[in-house]
Amino acid sequence: MTTVQKIKEIEDEMATQKNKATSYHLGQLKAKLAKLRRELISPSGGGGGGPGIGFDVARTGVASVGFVGFPSVGKSTLMSKLTGTHSEVSEIDFTTLTTVPGTLKVHGAPIQILDLPGIIEGANDGRGRVARTCNLIFIVLDVLKPLGDKKIIEGELEGFGIRLNKKPPAILVRKKDKGGIAITNTVPLTNIDQDEIKAILSEYKLSNVDVTIREPNMTADDLVDVIEGNRVYIPALYVLNKIDAISIEELDLLYKIPYSVPISSREWLNIDELQEKMWESLELVRVYTKPRGQTPDYSTPVVLRRGRCTVEDFCSSIHKEIAKQMKYAIVWGSSAKHARGQKVGLDHVLEDEDVVHIAKK
Repeated sequence: MTTVQKIKEIEDEMATQKNKATSYHLGQLKAKLAKLRRELISPSGGGGGGPGIGFDVARTGVASVGFVGFPSVGKSTLMSKLTGTHSEVSEIDFTTLTTVPGTLKVHGAPIQILDLPGIIEGANDGRGRVARTCNLIFIVLDVLKPLGDKKIIEGELEGFGIRLNKKPPAILVRKKDKGGIAITNTVPLTNIDQDEIKAILSEYKLSNVDVTIREPNMTADDLVDVIEGNRVYIPALYVLNKIDAISIEELDLLYKIPYSVPISSREWLNIDELQEKMWESLELVRVYTKPRGQTPDYSTPVVLRRGRCTVEDFCSSIHKEIAKQMKYAIVWGSSAKHARGQKVGLDHVLEDEDVVHIAKK
């Protein structure tokens, strides 16, 4: 029996026994399911267990955005127009067979765009492993049937350990040498009980462990995610394509879907908003260099990621030796205290569109 078949078997059992199964048994099933899905994320052994031809992509640009969706939703057309990269397109068939990379410049920053093969319900294989490495995922949906397809694709990505628009649960699982299981919760347990927690720990053979729960409304799935430790938390935008086929009233309803951007790739409608939302979700920071005695170079920004955008990060992205040679930096922009510029050190945090001059020793 293949891993996918084993997963289907457990999912069927959970669906049919949810009301009569004990919380302990349900906890065991969820843990078994997670361990099987782990095999899909990182299969072991030889014999062609890798992701296969077409799923390994060389990285370019400062960030990567993966396009996923069912066939015929227009994602290949959208990417072709955005980047000039052509992938085989059809209105009726599963035609995008390999990961097709392209590059899009947004605010001067090169963003790698990956048109991933069409997600097919139940076909958990190498395509999902590429999606795990993206900085942002575009889920492209047909506006005429968005919610049904949205749920299926979310389920597929979740099967690869991808958590969309979520933060890691505030749960601490600490192994110890002895003392048994100790469960502490600083918030009420509303969606899980102690039996289910113990069942999950038992399935992972964790008999001496401290579990601290600080997450309201924590579920068994959240606990499994923390124990597995291989989940990736990726922002996602729902790109609702083909708005040229609906009315204004229907378009107003689509905007109520969280993280959604309605567009038309054929008529090229609302693409500006899509690119702005992409930029915001990637949390990139542009920093411009200013050589001594010259005006700032606004043509080629140094692009950093928010959270890793200190002056030291800025120096390292240009050359690893610059930080060692730096005496001080002068910064103009949002992060500076004065309009005339501020003298700062390596630990100063930069903001978007700051200008930096590095003074060497």
